[in-house]
Amino acid sequence: MANLFERGKGNPPLSYRVRPKTLDDFIGQEEVVGKGSVLRNLIETENLPSLILWGPPGSGKTTLAYIISNHTNSNFERLSATESGVKDVREVIQKAKYLLQNKNKKTILFIDEIHRFNKAQQDVLLPCVEDGTIVLIGATTENPSFEVVSPLLSRSRTYILKPFSPEDIKKIIDRARAIDGEIKKIKFKMDEEAMNYLIKVSSGDARVALDVFEAGVKVAQIEKRKIDKDMIASVLQRQVIYDKSGEEHYNLISAFIKSIRGSDPDAALYWMVRMLEGGEDPLFIVRRMVILASEDIGNADPRALELAVAAMEAVKFVGMPEAGIILSHAVTYLASAPKSNASYMAYNKARKFLKEHPNGGVPLHLRNAPTELMKEAGYAENYKYPHDFPGHYVEESYFPDGVKKKIFYEPTEQGWEKNIKERLKKLRENGF
Repeated sequence: MANLFERGKGNPPLSYRVRPKTLDDFIGQEEVVGKGSVLRNLIETENLPSLILWGPPGSGKTTLAYIISNHTNSNFERLSATESGVKDVREVIQKAKYLLQNKNKKTILFIDEIHRFNKAQQDVLLPCVEDGTIVLIGATTENPSFEVVSPLLSRSRTYILKPFSPEDIKKIIDRARAIDGEIKKIKFKMDEEAMNYLIKVSSGDARVALDVFEAGVKVAQIEKRKIDKDMIASVLQRQVIYDKSGEEHYNLISAFIKSIRGSDPDAALYWMVRMLEGGEDPLFIVRRMVILASEDIGNADPRALELAVAAMEAVKFVGMPEAGIILSHAVTYLASAPKSNASYMAYNKARKFLKEHPNGGVPLHLRNAPTELMKEAGYAENYKYPHDFPGHYVEESYFPDGVKKKIFYEPTEQGWEKNIKERLKKLRENGF
């Protein structure tokens, strides 16, 4: 059974060595565990309900569990969903039942990365959470609405932890410098630019900030020089944080699409590069661009779809890393193009209208008549061929029998669609 708080062999990293042991030592997350907060009061009075701690890496989820384990008189068990299974959970439950029945002692079970448990594994927890045999603390970086089964979620309180603010990261590093024995033994200097850069690249992740800082201190000791921005950059050696299978995958593609829709090519490029550098499949990105070309641009610039499809074919042909150039070409064009969702809205209106008129018959004059029998039945009779009339247009009904004509497509004034709007207006004024 995994013990998440025990030291392994060797020297643990700075982020582990300076982990707070009490709520008073915990920096940040004031809304969740600040003085006077509901969760803090529950922890201090040992009245914890089952909890789901949801937040990005390095936001203090495991640290809060560690603080609870130090504070409580209850039996505290720890599991990691990446290393444990149903057998381990059942062992904890069995022990919890024994302690509750024979010692009148509650059990708190902390499960790190609970989203890694599948539905069947999570369902094992339900009865004992419901009857109070265990108090569950689940930590997850993924949206619990999607990753934690509904019955378990409804029996728990969810607390959202945010990335630490730059000010909090600075305080966390300063605290580490003040209390860690190993860091205090080393004489080093760190300029303000380096500190600001470290705070920036840590992106609110306290673990990253502390461990990169420690690496910089060790390099400064070996090379006998001060810690500057270049040193921090050289020891960082980490890729963009991006989980292609998790919620961040959908968050980033959403930000990307909304940036294009909002006509901001620069923001769109940022999100695109972030996805590509994180290992995203470029075809996934360009497929979404093909959809956007029709959904958000449409007839305001009919060339947008052509370019998006061409980009998709080029990405297939070229592959990475050069495919990034093609994507950049397409992204900047789509983001800069005039926008219209009129075609998309027309599609939605037509679908809604269809539900109200699902089985309208095709009028005889709109049917083909390839056989004599069909001609005798009146197929194609009285059909008006538009090209035989001035302007290649004639007033006609193209809706099903008994269905009143309905306008779905309402062009905007954007780009080329303005011309379409003017033409349709003239046609409709003539009786359409």
